[in-house]
Amino acid sequence: MGSLNRRVHNSSLRSVDMKELRSEIEIDSSAERVWHVLTNFAAFPQWNPFIRKASGDIQVGASLEVRIQPSGARGATFRPKVLKVEPKRQLRWVGHLRIPGLFDGEHIFTIEQLTPNRVRFVQRENFTGLFVPFLSRSLDRDTKRGFEEMKQALKSQAERTTT
Repeated sequence: MGSLNRRVHNSSLRSVDMKELRSEIEIDSSAERVWHVLTNFAAFPQWNPFIRKASGDIQVGASLEVRIQPSGARGATFRPKVLKVEPKRQLRWVGHLRIPGLFDGEHIFTIEQLTPNRVRFVQRENFTGLFVPFLSRSLDRDTKRGFEEMKQALKSQAERTTT
C-alpha cells in the first residue's frame, strides 16, 4: 500500500502539510487473537520488528511509551496519548515530536473481521505539521518499511497459535 501527501487547511485558514501511510494484510486468525497479539506490549521485543517496545495502559486518555525503530534506521521514543480503544477492532493514539504542531502522528490499527477465523489488519498513520515535508522521504523509506515488516510479523505471530 502507498502513501498520500496533501496540504489541508485547518480552522484558522493556514495550510498544514499532511501525509498518510497505510499498510494492510489478511491474517488467518480470529479478531480476538490478533487483538491479543497487538495489545500484548510486553511481548513486542520478541516479535515486533518496528515497534520494538511499548508500555502503558491501553485506555482512552492514557499515555504510552513507544519505541519505534524500523530496520536499518535510527529509532525514536514517543509518548503518545491513547485516543480510541475498541477491543478486537481498533486502537488509535496520537504522538508529537517535542511540541504539538511541528510533527504529529496519529497511529491507527484496525482489525476488520472477514470470517470467524480471518481478518484484515490495517495500519495507518496520519502525519501533520511543519516538519512533514522535511521528513517525507524518511517516512516513505523507513516508516513504510517498518509498517510492512510489522504486518508480516503480526501475521506470523497471530497465525502461529490460537486463542
